Amino acid sequence: MKHTYQISGMTCNGCRSDVEKRLHAVPGVKEAMVTLENEQAVVLMDTFIAADIFQKALPKKYSVTEKENVFKSSAFDKTAPLKSKLAQLKPLFLILGYISIATILLHYQRENWNGAMLDFMGLFFIVFSFFKMLDVQGFSKSFGMYDPLARIIPVYGWIYPFIETALGFMFLMRFEVDIALIATLVILGITTIGVSQTLLNKKSIPCACLGTALKLPMTEATFIENVLMIVMGIFMLF
Repeated sequence: MKHTYQISGMTCNGCRSDVEKRLHAVPGVKEAMVTLENEQAVVLMDTFIAADIFQKALPKKYSVTEKENVFKSSAFDKTAPLKSKLAQLKPLFLILGYISIATILLHYQRENWNGAMLDFMGLFFIVFSFFKMLDVQGFSKSFGMYDPLARIIPVYGWIYPFIETALGFMFLMRFEVDIALIATLVILGITTIGVSQTLLNKKSIPCACLGTALKLPMTEATFIENVLMIVMGIFMLF
């Protein structure tokens, strides 16, 4: 998708080149084309990137504003109705619902439901990692926009889907469960910190929990989803 931004503060072609280079380095940007005459930047991106993210990537002498809002009346618009956000989150709710139903069907005749938690966590990681695997590069860029560790170490965003897949198999096969539980608490704890900061700062960025195949907005549902897994991990560990 393309989005146009107004860039003020450029005085020469050197400024234009510097701004273009810095915008292109922002995670999620495929191409940035800056023109000095009309002080505009046309950015080709994987998913929508708010103007304040570009502002942080530029020196203070430049000012970035959105020239046109292609996300008007979408789930990324802060004035969008609640129904729009719920509609955007429908795939997430459906996936969690199917994972829950599968877990219940596997364990409804068993007395010990501790295994059900492990199977739920295993299926959760396997299914969610599948969607991330569809576009690892796109996921890593979106993930780096809010995960603190992926922002510092970009390669972490690339290997994260493989970590989830490994954890999923470990839970389902009951292999080194304690190690898998500790790893779950660590990686989801880090992500939850980033999600919390994004929500508190009211940034409008996409959620990468289902990769780039399904466009989901970053909402409280993402926070609840992570906290649920963390609570289950703590319960099973202790």
